[in-house]
Amino acid sequence: MPKSLNILLIEDDAIEVMKFHRVLKTLERNHKVEEANNGEEALVLLKEKEIIPDIIVLDLNMPKINGIEFLGILKKDEVLKYIPAIILTTSNNHRDVLECYKIGIAGYLIKPLKYEEYVDRIKRLIEYWSTNELISQ
Repeated sequence: MPKSLNILLIEDDAIEVMKFHRVLKTLERNHKVEEANNGEEALVLLKEKEIIPDIIVLDLNMPKINGIEFLGILKKDEVLKYIPAIILTTSNNHRDVLECYKIGIAGYLIKPLKYEEYVDRIKRLIEYWSTNELISQ
């Protein structure tokens, strides 16, 4: 049975945040999204540990602490390192992809130019994680 997810979205582009929310509104579940504009803000939210997200969706290219730096910090935390982190970025740089997987991400999605393709990718992402056994434990 699919469940509603607590999602931490780390994205500094307001239009991308709007797009993400728009796609979630079309889904049947009432997913909760906490937002952070950069890795530094996200770390503050996560350190408070009031709500541990089921998944983290983040961009790589952000101010202050970029996505790769954020992941390095996240994966060193004994509690937070188990949260699945999914990259959602425009970067198709092979080195970025390899570095992220070395750190321990759960997925890497490139933001497509066409909105319809974006909608399809986000829906598949959310459908997968809302039925994943790791999340339901």
